[in-house]
Amino acid sequence: MPPIRPTTLPLRERKKVLTRNAILDAAEQLFEERGYDNVTVAEIAEAANISVKTLFTYFRSKEDLVFADTELIDTLLLALQERPPGTSALQTVIKTLTAMLDNHQHGYGLEAYHRGFGDAAALQSRLLRMWSEYEDRITHQLLQESPEVPAPLLRFQAIQLVGLVRMLVSPEARTAAGGLTPEETVTASTAWLEATVGLG
Repeated sequence: MPPIRPTTLPLRERKKVLTRNAILDAAEQLFEERGYDNVTVAEIAEAANISVKTLFTYFRSKEDLVFADTELIDTLLLALQERPPGTSALQTVIKTLTAMLDNHQHGYGLEAYHRGFGDAAALQSRLLRMWSEYEDRITHQLLQESPEVPAPLLRFQAIQLVGLVRMLVSPEARTAAGGLTPEETVTASTAWLEATVGLG
């Protein structure tokens, strides 16, 4: 969950950003160490050196701490917008995800994801809503690029693109990566992404 970075904000707004970042950092660390279900809001607040009341002025629920980050979808959309002419959306998303895996950024390690959130039943319905929101945003982007293409076909394409992300954080990916080192997991994940190009 990469936090917002304060730049030239006024002091009051800068303090708010720093507090929000501290909450997200504390939540991410605790979720990864112990799992979502085994961490309380009070523990997150204590780790961030704030009160529970203050935490709830920034986030409405514990669940919101998991889904506060939009950098993954924002990064994918930017890559789609800036891709060179003749480069397919599929190639662009695969390249972008591969780069993210290589950089170990965005809390995107597969084991870290599953250790933190993968088995939390409380998050499953919200996770499905997030995938749906990703599909909506990518469909909108594709429609802007290709208004002459029937919208249902672009929706199908968006579903396929989001499916690449879902594949990487799926239970099947976790099982397949079992026992692998982080570097080996990145290599395997990259191979899975590249293999999707040949799937009919």
